Amino acid sequence: MIDVDFGLDTFGDVPSDETGAPVSHARSIRQLVDEAVMADELGVDVFTVGEHHRPEYSVSSPETVLAGLATATRRIRLGSGVTVLSSDDPVRVFQRFATVDALSGGRAEVILGRGSFTESFPLFGYDMADYEVLFEEKIELFSRLLTEEPVTWSGTTRAPLTDADVFPKTEHGLSTWVGVGGSPQSVVRTAKYGFPLMLAIIGGQPQRFAPYLDLYRRAAEEFGTTAHPIGMHSPGFVADTDEEALEAWYPHFKVVRDRIGALRGWPPVTRSEFDREVASGSMYVGSAETVAQKMARTIHAMGVGRFDMIYTSGTQSIKDRLRSVELYGTTVIPRVRELLAEMPARPSVVTA
Repeated sequence: MIDVDFGLDTFGDVPSDETGAPVSHARSIRQLVDEAVMADELGVDVFTVGEHHRPEYSVSSPETVLAGLATATRRIRLGSGVTVLSSDDPVRVFQRFATVDALSGGRAEVILGRGSFTESFPLFGYDMADYEVLFEEKIELFSRLLTEEPVTWSGTTRAPLTDADVFPKTEHGLSTWVGVGGSPQSVVRTAKYGFPLMLAIIGGQPQRFAPYLDLYRRAAEEFGTTAHPIGMHSPGFVADTDEEALEAWYPHFKVVRDRIGALRGWPPVTRSEFDREVASGSMYVGSAETVAQKMARTIHAMGVGRFDMIYTSGTQSIKDRLRSVELYGTTVIPRVRELLAEMPARPSVVTA
């Protein structure tokens, strides 16, 4: 049986209240806390919060929200999904997550990313022409900060450091992943630094990412670093029936998808495209049994060690979101574990 951790991921989408009206950003953040507390009580392994700087989303500072969650939860691991390192300062990112780690008793983790949404770059005064070098230099500095020893570093994107000691220190180190959306260079970079890899698989057949898993493991072997269990995150939503899930998810998903697509030159999504994605792509929407069956097939086929479901999409109702979290924790996760236990063992993977 594959040993798998199960997480929930949200970008802090602004939900709607009992009247159907979108709530305030402030209430949206408080609602997110309620959902994380429920996930903690139901045994979900990880809860991650994304960083965005758009009106559809309420969370622009994941670490601040995670600090609140640290004192409201008991056992669930708390992470970002993702922290846009390119438009932030590595020293401050480390300090903020070390603080969350202290508040949570060692449950913090950071997932670093380049940022598929780019609003933070002009907002914080960065030039998109430096997109690649910003991440390359900052992840290199962040990897040194993780030693929690004095750091000497220089680059082109921020002031140099000379024997700089950074506080607070953690008690047992800071768990750090890298989120990758499909770039082979990003996969190799992740292996170079010995970080766990989190694949953002938000559409299409998940098996098309299988070569990236192999690339990560081969690159880690060549660099002499550790090939950690690989994670994936994908959209999903659980309701009492397939029909309820589809109707609770699709209208809100379409609004957000089309709004973002208009900025990126994508045509509006159609219901038939959505239905095909639910049926055979990497979208896990349906009843608990439907979602569990599809998750188990994907996890087994891919051999991943962690699956995070992005359970929010646009202005879904608070009631529907809470029910989705409840079903994911009480029914989907136990059922996926049962199904994986019944599946034939995968061949072992030799890692560095």
